[in-house]
Amino acid sequence: MNLNGLFSMLTKMFVRSAVDAGINYAASRGKPEAEMTPEEREQARKGRELAQRAKEISKATRRLWR
Repeated sequence: MNLNGLFSMLTKMFVRSAVDAGINYAASRGKPEAEMTPEEREQARKGRELAQRAKEISKATRRLWR
């Protein structure tokens, strides 16, 4: 593999993990579980489930555009 291909692959991996981390952070709104009320916990759980579906859709989209 040439150096450009390696750099491109590493960049894509980094961006993918950064996007996933950002989605998870946004789903929990940046609060630790211990500081959340029961309603916030439920909302965070639903947000994580939605984030998981978004990740699956993004994977499928990446596969389509190869």
